[in-house]
Amino acid sequence: MEVQILGSAQSAAKQNNALVIKTAEATARVWIYSPTVIRVSISKNTGVSDTSFAVIQKPEGSIDSKENSDHIEVTTSALKLSIQKSPLRFNFYTADGKELSQDDSRFGVNWQGTRVINYRKLYKDERFIGLGEKTGDLDRRGSSYTNWNSDVPDHNPKSDPLYETFPFFVGMHGGLTYGLFFDNTHKSYFDFGATTDHQMSWFGADAGDMNYYFFGAQNVADIIKDYTWLTGRMEMPPLWTLGYQQCRWSYMSAQEILDIAKTFRDHNIPADVMYCDIDYMDHYKIFTWNHETFPDPKSFIDKLKSMGFRLVTIVDPGIKVEPGYKQYDEGVAKNYFATYPNGEKFIGEVWPGRCHFPDFFRDDVRKWWGASFTALTEPGVEGFWNDMNEPAAWGQNIPWMVKFGNYYMPEIRNVYGMEMARATHEGTKKILGNKRPFVLTRAAYSGTQRYSAVWTGDNSAYDAHMLLGQRMVNSLGITGMSLVGVDIGGFSGDPTPELMVRWNSLGVYTPMFRNHAMQGTKMREPWRWGEANEKIIKKDIEQRYKLLPYLYSSFYQSHQTGLPVSRTLAINYTQDTMVYNPTYQNQFLFGDGLLVAPVISTEHTASVYLPKGEWYRISSGEHYEGGKAYTVDAPLNDLPVFAKGGAIVPMQNIIQNTNEKGDGILEVNVWYGKEASKFVYYEDDGSSYDYEHGTYHKREISFDPANKRIKFGVISGLLTSKYTKIKLVLHQFQSNISGNVRTVSVNGEIKALSGDVVMFDNTNSAITVAYH
Repeated sequence: MEVQILGSAQSAAKQNNALVIKTAEATARVWIYSPTVIRVSISKNTGVSDTSFAVIQKPEGSIDSKENSDHIEVTTSALKLSIQKSPLRFNFYTADGKELSQDDSRFGVNWQGTRVINYRKLYKDERFIGLGEKTGDLDRRGSSYTNWNSDVPDHNPKSDPLYETFPFFVGMHGGLTYGLFFDNTHKSYFDFGATTDHQMSWFGADAGDMNYYFFGAQNVADIIKDYTWLTGRMEMPPLWTLGYQQCRWSYMSAQEILDIAKTFRDHNIPADVMYCDIDYMDHYKIFTWNHETFPDPKSFIDKLKSMGFRLVTIVDPGIKVEPGYKQYDEGVAKNYFATYPNGEKFIGEVWPGRCHFPDFFRDDVRKWWGASFTALTEPGVEGFWNDMNEPAAWGQNIPWMVKFGNYYMPEIRNVYGMEMARATHEGTKKILGNKRPFVLTRAAYSGTQRYSAVWTGDNSAYDAHMLLGQRMVNSLGITGMSLVGVDIGGFSGDPTPELMVRWNSLGVYTPMFRNHAMQGTKMREPWRWGEANEKIIKKDIEQRYKLLPYLYSSFYQSHQTGLPVSRTLAINYTQDTMVYNPTYQNQFLFGDGLLVAPVISTEHTASVYLPKGEWYRISSGEHYEGGKAYTVDAPLNDLPVFAKGGAIVPMQNIIQNTNEKGDGILEVNVWYGKEASKFVYYEDDGSSYDYEHGTYHKREISFDPANKRIKFGVISGLLTSKYTKIKLVLHQFQSNISGNVRTVSVNGEIKALSGDVVMFDNTNSAITVAYH
């Protein structure tokens, strides 16, 4: 098969808001989306409509370019794209001329048959992070990956591909950063110098266009902000989804689920969510109930709600071939299913047996699918778990000639799960009215954050999978997915009690905190592990509920900026080489102020690296100077978690579920630091869309050590906070301030200081706390 390399420009002209360059092989187009985002598309077939499943923004109305005999320069206030005309190559620089990324001068963009590849220069010190759900190390340098959404139930820490496709990465070299999103839904490939003698990196796809967006912001957080501006950001999640979630394949009856829920309450272990896996259905038929084991769904769900639980039910795409079954009859009558080229309906086998698969790429099919959820919402279901949507069928390889509307399987497999999640989200949102649905999907593509949460698929019960899961959560955060979880304890296999305790303690700091396991494994509920271990598990789940004000505010930050809740240290400490060290690569920030160090279950000490700054172990208050590695104690009842100097962490009292109002006291914890800091506290009703119309409670809390001030800014929003009192807790102020803290004033009024705590009313006006 011959290689065809992109040759020299034959013509270049501005057309509408694009620069169009023609060669003998293809047509290249360049658009400016913002000062830090430039799109390049190189296509052999320009007659195809220019659409994207991921991108929701439009390019700017004009493009600034200059041409001479050798080059065309496209410039913005932040970027310079220097386009070499002969042969045609695309080279990106900062506005002041620093080299960010270049085409390989020899090979650039090229084709072998329909396969299109872009070879790019690889810099000596270049690192790469991103690609979402991928195994391997935090730094992708020296590794290669394939994107082809697949059901991989027995994957290991090196398996690839997996369930999800996020073709977006961040490159870093010489103190510079850039991002690149390859928006092509075909089977795609990324090689970060694994096979090219460290001369080139490359990416490409089996077919389609060389279509990418280049991001030039000069820090990782701003690149993520730009990427999520381009592809969309998450809605505020329902508050109840941030509580503890209990799942299993399967709880076999309504009574079993009610018994499990009651046991949570009897043991005073906080929890918010129970799940129904596939066995709640009538012979696995979607949008049905098994009326022997779930005879009265509404009564069952009402009882759950009376105990403070919500229910999430699983939904797969396969529609059983069975005349008389409502969804089958409707889908056949209206031609809603995937077909072979001759129009014959495709049949694949999954849980119900022989199944058809909805064409989620049609608006009418998505609306039909969404309307079908009344079978679940009318009894009271509020959460919808989309599984098997790679799409999976026994045997895996759905024929490539299968058509979904105008698309053949190879061009849309990677985006099928996202479009199913879209249909589920849009449909349940319409049915539920002013109530936020919870959608969870196994398969995904860039932009899925607009519709759904994700989890990392069918993991296994051993320590390496626990650490891998955390790396995946952190990596998914880079790609805009903030509401992310793993199966705590491992889906397959049986964890040791020590692993279950350790994994649960890490789950406290996982954005979606879900315990899940497969049939045939040991029961996983918190009380199954002996009295001593139950006590530790309970304590850690209680910590999660205490942290909910901080966590919910962190999700507001994700909603506003795209910055994830669980953040690889590479986001904040990009140039610190230690954060890429395999010993420390699993560590992460949880929100702005907390650093978490995962530890395997068989170790009771840990080597922890703390980046530059001041840090305090939250369990002991012990102080550490950053920029160093430490060996710290890590017993099973005390996962190493550190607060950054200046961290502001709002908390609440222990509640049993998110329906409870609590004691009305917002506990604002501030750890002393030498540098100023701030935190945006956010609250809304946790369930409706009223926040989109101003019904929220938001204020900035700032810490100013130079002037010995902690300030609560003026409240914005129409919501009255559920907290009537603020309990300000000062950590390590006594030991860090000369003369110690002796008095505290609130808006000039001297207040009693009880130890390190001062209490005052949560008023709508600005509040200044001065310590002396």
